Amino acid sequence: MARFWHHVKQVIYEADILIEVLDARHIKETRNPEIEEKVLEAGKKLLYVINKSDLVKTKKFVNLKPSVYVSSTQKLGTTILLKKILELSRGEPVIIGVLGYPNVGKSSLINALAGKAKARTSSESGFTKGLQKVKVNNKITVLDTPGVFPDKEKDNQKFGNTGAVDFGKIKDPEIVALTIIRDNKKIVEKYYTLQGEDEEDILEKIAKKFKKLQRGNMPDLEAAARLFLKDWQTGKIIL
Repeated sequence: MARFWHHVKQVIYEADILIEVLDARHIKETRNPEIEEKVLEAGKKLLYVINKSDLVKTKKFVNLKPSVYVSSTQKLGTTILLKKILELSRGEPVIIGVLGYPNVGKSSLINALAGKAKARTSSESGFTKGLQKVKVNNKITVLDTPGVFPDKEKDNQKFGNTGAVDFGKIKDPEIVALTIIRDNKKIVEKYYTLQGEDEEDILEKIAKKFKKLQRGNMPDLEAAARLFLKDWQTGKIIL
């Protein structure tokens, strides 16, 4: 993580404008106060880009300025974003730094802007390992960085909910899954076409539905939790 923070500091130093990419499903949770503070200390402009807007039925109101909603995978909002960048740069050539938590879609956003798959992408958090430079056009060059957490953050529930830590690596997946199911019970029931008395009952039914079973046909709740977290983190479950 210390090595990743070195890349972040380098990008803040080199870029004229910094984009903080946020997840439209978890706007508050994917803000990184430590990054924002470092950008402001450097005297650089900060633009909030709220990505994955196709995964929410209703856009949340946010008092973040300037900000742009986009869906990098669906190529929605990218023209507006390019106009906003040129507005902030006053039409001059500009270097854009892209920052944010793991798995918020930084590399996908760059590819959407460039129109080609120039930045490597993956649904697995932490995929981007080092600094990448991508030329969008003759006026805009983008620097991509690995996703980073605030140094002191250890919130396992938040990491699982936002996908900042991959579903296969999350600690205590059952606890994380049960909390998400509890907070989104009707959405989860609709997605899996089942009903449960509570979050534990729902997780057991998910295990049985997908044959995640232990000896004696008992539900394997850890396997079911990871299956659920995979669906949740990869955006299959629309909020």
